Amino acid sequence: MNATDRGCAARRALYAVSATPFAAPMQQAAPGTTGGLLRVVVALIVVLAAVLVAAWLARRMRAFSGGGGSANLEMLAQLPLGTRERAVLVRVGDCQVLIGVAPGSVRTLHVLQRAADLEPSARARSDSAQSGEGAARPSFKALLLRSLGK
Repeated sequence: MNATDRGCAARRALYAVSATPFAAPMQQAAPGTTGGLLRVVVALIVVLAAVLVAAWLARRMRAFSGGGGSANLEMLAQLPLGTRERAVLVRVGDCQVLIGVAPGSVRTLHVLQRAADLEPSARARSDSAQSGEGAARPSFKALLLRSLGK
């Protein structure tokens, strides 16, 4: 081998060495958007299901706790007295309570405890039986005005 052949062989070897790739790090594939999106959707469904179950349980617990009281509380009627005030007739057990409700205050206006006061229809029937004519049941407004003395 002469010098020119040695130079060409050296160049070829050098070219071959430079042409072979070194151990380059492998490029990692970008994380799939469908996998991340699927995780987010599943997490959202789990959270919404948990909220709905909690609301259902709260409603069921409220229904159980309301029936256990010894005092039967029932709102019979209400009458607006102003823009934000009203009178409310409430039955508590065997008596009726007339209360005034205003922003920031609730006051007892009158307590009806007698049997005649509790059953205005029974009193009207007894009055009509005595007088012989059909008396109409008094309205809530008339009862309120009478209890306030007007």
